[in-house]
Amino acid sequence: MKKQDSNRFTRRNLIKYTGLLGVGSILGLKFLSCTSPSQPEGKKVKVMTPDGKLMEVNEAHLSMAHPHPASIEESRKGIPGRKFVMVVDLAKCKNARECIKACEHHHNLTPDRPFIKVLKIQDNPRSAPYWMPKKCFQCDNPPCVKVCPVGATFKRSDNIVLVDNERCIGCRFCMAACPYSARVFNWGKPKQSQEVLNLKYSPEASTPSKIGTVEKCDFCPDMIREKKLPHCITACPNGVLYFGDANEDTVTNGEETVRLSKLLREKAGYRYLEDLGTEPNVYYLPPVDRLFPFKDTEA
Repeated sequence: MKKQDSNRFTRRNLIKYTGLLGVGSILGLKFLSCTSPSQPEGKKVKVMTPDGKLMEVNEAHLSMAHPHPASIEESRKGIPGRKFVMVVDLAKCKNARECIKACEHHHNLTPDRPFIKVLKIQDNPRSAPYWMPKKCFQCDNPPCVKVCPVGATFKRSDNIVLVDNERCIGCRFCMAACPYSARVFNWGKPKQSQEVLNLKYSPEASTPSKIGTVEKCDFCPDMIREKKLPHCITACPNGVLYFGDANEDTVTNGEETVRLSKLLREKAGYRYLEDLGTEPNVYYLPPVDRLFPFKDTEA
């Protein structure tokens, strides 16, 4: 894709932009080490489980979780000085669904409980339909947090809303309160390998999952702590999803980096169901000048 202004950069020269040193620590050259969720399994290696036992796992699976997951206390605080945001460019989405596959792989999800949905939208009979990726909106005024009776769902200082499944009692009040239908419920025992079950639980990694609890998109804070982008961002083949820090006024889709304010201003960015007062931290760019003709099939 052609770069149209001097404020756009490739991943390789992102950290050279001296005005963005803060976001460079989160969105820097370590993107280059991100691996594809569909990569073949690697060789067997020995690792130690949280209870001190040795076991063999596939090397390719080691990137599924943070090697030193944040404690529940750390997970509730968030990453200091950050205000994470996401931008979705509807003109670029062709329903490739790679974001969904990457999310399912990273969070060990089954197809019946996706964190990301790609919806067919047609605003009126005369307009052309388009695809709309939808996930948790990480609201600044989240109704889900207000109704939770046990404090299992909480808002962090860095804009991220998480669920602590050690506290969740499965009442589903948060699901009823969410106007975006962003949450899923584990009705049955999640299908997880023994490798995943042996991981130390952290709300930041959302694994292992538990029956009778609520889950949702979490912006992959375990990846952010490793200075990597969320899996859905790097998996998208068309650069639909941008992620970054509102404090640094910068977002990236892994290939180009832009000023958040400039992007929203010049492309008329908006927030879904703005009038509800939830103050979401996910923005949409209207589906104008589309890169692909609409096809009502899964690509």
